[in-house]
Amino acid sequence: MPEENVSVEELKKKAEKPGKDAMILHPFYKGKIQSIGKVPVRDFSDFAIWYTPGVAKACLAIKEDEEASYEMLNRGNMVAVVSDGTRVLGLGDIGPYAAGPVMEGKAILFKYLGGVDAWPICLDTKDADEIIRTVKLLQPSFGGINLEDISKPKCYKVLEKLKSDPEVKIPVWHDDAQGTGTVVLAGVLGGLNVVKKDIESIRVALLGVGAANTRTAYLLEAAGVNLKNVIMVDSKGAIYKDREDIVEQKDYDTFKYDLAQKTNPDRMTGDLGDVIEGMDVMISAARPVPGTVKNEWISKMANDSIVYACANPLPEIWPWEAKAAGARIVGTGRSDFDNQINNSLGFPGIFRGTLDVRAHTITDEMCVAAAQALADLGAKEASDKKVIPTMDQWELYPAEATAVGMKAIEQGVARVQWEEKELYAHAEKVIRAARGGSEMLYKQGFIPKAPET
Repeated sequence: MPEENVSVEELKKKAEKPGKDAMILHPFYKGKIQSIGKVPVRDFSDFAIWYTPGVAKACLAIKEDEEASYEMLNRGNMVAVVSDGTRVLGLGDIGPYAAGPVMEGKAILFKYLGGVDAWPICLDTKDADEIIRTVKLLQPSFGGINLEDISKPKCYKVLEKLKSDPEVKIPVWHDDAQGTGTVVLAGVLGGLNVVKKDIESIRVALLGVGAANTRTAYLLEAAGVNLKNVIMVDSKGAIYKDREDIVEQKDYDTFKYDLAQKTNPDRMTGDLGDVIEGMDVMISAARPVPGTVKNEWISKMANDSIVYACANPLPEIWPWEAKAAGARIVGTGRSDFDNQINNSLGFPGIFRGTLDVRAHTITDEMCVAAAQALADLGAKEASDKKVIPTMDQWELYPAEATAVGMKAIEQGVARVQWEEKELYAHAEKVIRAARGGSEMLYKQGFIPKAPET
């Protein structure tokens, strides 16, 4: 039954409204981001400081020591959102131009939620080596790289090559993989707080073996899940170590092959419905079509089951249907239903902490720290409808940033050392300034008032 006596028709209409509003507001604003100076222009003589001749002194300081670029430039707070548009949301290969609205949306989330200046870089190439080369060439202008909506397994090659290249001195992160995996892990931790189950003993089914669920599986393992209690299902059924097509393609999709060795030791076969019986958690990152996950499958799960249907823009099963089928906790990737399990809860805070300590990479342990921070922050008020904080709880982002930054320091991947309280205070200040600036511009009319929708 739909929650709170709301009809299915009303819930579906609610789900359709953001798309309708987007087609009014996107052309009205002609994009979502712009550049704006962060220094004052008190009078025109200031340009002699910000530009020639004064700027030459800053240039020479950086020439002597490249690390000074973090002090003289905005580089230390600047992230490139890089995509080739080959796997955009649930839309597939729509190309770099059509990917633009998503990348601009990512940039505004970075700024408002994490105080991070981000810029979309949509590349007109599908070649992994060209993407890798381009990212390396971008390093002097950015403090980090957020890879976005790149098809698999190319996304793995791009990420792993860049992370392992000694010439790449800034963190490179794949948000569809690491970002989604982090927030899904947070949702699992938060859900377990509610249903009172131990992470070491839970059984987990994952529908989809793409970038998101691949990294989710590894992060679940890093947090304590036994991969022998995990079954992953792709379009051909459950994966297992002797499945012929996986063995044949092990050099093409190395992570899938590796997970096939570590999960499903009983070699169960069939679709999700054939393997889901008794599962405590089901995580889906598959087709954005309600009905992809069937009600009768959910009914086979263990008592107090947790279901996260994370496809965008539509979940694989409507949340009210999953609840009616017996799931206790249900989450989707959307903000207009209970329990949003979406990477917007992760990447702004994770990059805030990473940039503040100038970490040269983002490790799995940093992701687990972020997930634990989210679950811990929401633990006191956790319920079936809210297992982790929502994005309107701004304090989650400085808390997450602090957890990530301190873990980077602990692991020895940070260039800058902070005390925990000072790191939190810094993150809070930067995020408050970003939000305050946006709100002031709108209130003063410099951002035009949005039309009624």
